[in-house]
Amino acid sequence: MPWIQIKLNATAKTANKLSNMLMGHGAQAVTYMDAQDNPVYEPLPGETKLWGETQVIGLFDAEVNPDPIVAFFKEHLGEDLVYKVEQLEDKDWVREWMEHFHPMQFGERLWICPSWREVPDPQAVNVMLDPGLAFGTGTHPTTALCLQWLDAQDLTGKTIVDFGCGSGILAIAALKLGAARVIGIDIDPQAIQASRDNAQRNGVADQLELFLPADQPTELQADILVANILAGPLRELAPLMNDLVRPGGLLALSGVLESQAPELETLYGQWFDMDPTAVREEWCRLSGRKR
Repeated sequence: MPWIQIKLNATAKTANKLSNMLMGHGAQAVTYMDAQDNPVYEPLPGETKLWGETQVIGLFDAEVNPDPIVAFFKEHLGEDLVYKVEQLEDKDWVREWMEHFHPMQFGERLWICPSWREVPDPQAVNVMLDPGLAFGTGTHPTTALCLQWLDAQDLTGKTIVDFGCGSGILAIAALKLGAARVIGIDIDPQAIQASRDNAQRNGVADQLELFLPADQPTELQADILVANILAGPLRELAPLMNDLVRPGGLLALSGVLESQAPELETLYGQWFDMDPTAVREEWCRLSGRKR
């Protein structure tokens, strides 16, 4: 089915209003895109943050005439309106999307495999996971760094906390690698559902406990904590992260740009003996052992 998209330049203050206007004119979907290639900082619970300069993109059936829509925005925004109307190629987008995902190996034992691909090594530790709404397929450097780190650990019988579990990819990988118990925590109910569905698909649902932050167990302490979120929340939640790790336990943090790593290394170094920082495509993983 052919589509057109209308891109509108916005700010953090105007983006939601423009999104609602696009939906009111019949947009099938609205997405936000950074207009200046700035990093995204994951919001803390209760926050909704957008980039300082944002493109709001409305997707419409190609049969829709964009001229009245553009005229509406010109009337309301005047000279402030910066827009672009684009035609999208008519292709099988589902098949196109599926072609981009292949089995990926992390470390020595671990593979992440989409369900429509053949498993390369049936004897390996295979996590079956399809891309979905929640973040985490293994393709992003931060996820890859965490998966490689987990593969290198002895997780046998351990209790793991996956803070910001997203799709559940790290939690499920930990269980497949021998962890006895994994607790996944996320602020997004959709992520909790995605983690639950993926755990069911991988036969580990009975070992994975999932919670919104308000519902997580009190006095919880893990042998290992992994948090693949972003630098802002890692900074704000550092005392909580420390409390979640038992003395002698391990910590792995990602979602951190190389420029942000020194500050977080110093912050977490109050409680942990930090390892050398691992870097992949300007993203970092910090790890250490609690004193």
